[in-house]
Amino acid sequence: MIKLRLKRFGKKKEASFRIVACNSTSRRDGRPLQELGYYNPRTKETRLDTEALRTRLTQGAQPTDVVRTLLEKGGLLEKTERPSIAIGKAKLEKEKLAKAKDEENDSSNAESEGNEAES
Repeated sequence: MIKLRLKRFGKKKEASFRIVACNSTSRRDGRPLQELGYYNPRTKETRLDTEALRTRLTQGAQPTDVVRTLLEKGGLLEKTERPSIAIGKAKLEKEKLAKAKDEENDSSNAESEGNEAES
């Protein structure tokens, strides 16, 4: 299977990455089948060879998660919401609803205690 992944190069602690197509069993910095782009995380500079990437994607190449996000930002792939993100958002909404209900109960209890104190 062909994977689209990042290949590290550059100085120590000043890494840059090349976007490459390679076999899924090959090493990270091994010899790639084709170089398809460049990504510098320090300056956020990205250069993509769009034609070559499109042909590799139509051939069935599978991008890694990081490469997928770079391709989504470059406009080559449609943005898809990953299941883990959807689960996290649903969990946050449940927590917000529970917190809101607790606050409503606390405020209604405080009002009833105030009314009892007056009588």
